[in-house]
Amino acid sequence: MCRHAAWLGTPRPLASLLRDSERGLLRQSYAPRLQRCGRVNADGFGVGWYDAHRREPVRYRRSVPIWADANLPGLASVARSGCLMAAVRSASPGMPVEESATAPFTEGPWLLSHNGRVSRAVVRPLTGGREPESACDSAWLAAAVFARLGAGGPLCDAVAEVVARTGAADPQARLNVLVSDGSAVAATAWNETLFVHLGQGVLLASEPLDERPGWEPVPDRHLVLATPDGIRVQPL
Repeated sequence: MCRHAAWLGTPRPLASLLRDSERGLLRQSYAPRLQRCGRVNADGFGVGWYDAHRREPVRYRRSVPIWADANLPGLASVARSGCLMAAVRSASPGMPVEESATAPFTEGPWLLSHNGRVSRAVVRPLTGGREPESACDSAWLAAAVFARLGAGGPLCDAVAEVVARTGAADPQARLNVLVSDGSAVAATAWNETLFVHLGQGVLLASEPLDERPGWEPVPDRHLVLATPDGIRVQPL
């Protein structure tokens, strides 16, 4: 599958999710500890962050392993934001390996990352006719969420509806999703692990990024909404 993480809080460098932590996404790309499907996340990576001078998030994606990009360390050390998202990818069987299939996906002010798999046939009717940017299942899932957000739906409700409906229709679905609008992050645990850590903000990740105490697992089939005021956890 994949590994991903998001931060909401005091501005910090993108490298804090990737290289600065002993179990950051760079290490999780080749040595994840809690990944249920796949052993190496070498089918691409992507990062996204918000800048005060732009409405849309900034995104950088590649279809190569994260350790193979010589430009990323410098970029990650200077890109700073109070809202960050990053992912390393292990493509599901039959899914394309290309930049357009790599999280985070974006539309308008939103960023979305999906760790898991889902039937495209189940998701397709939920997209409202939107065409995904890739044929991969995660892109179809993003299109379904963006359709609801584009219609004015609240972040939490849009994510909860898509995950609950697709998960009910596809019992084998794995739906660990991160979605942000720059001021909040919604994340789900559905047949995949999700952890949260509080401290000068909210850190959400498929698995802990370091050995600090305070990492808490999110119960399966629950959603976390992170805002500057803290977190809210609710069943799906």
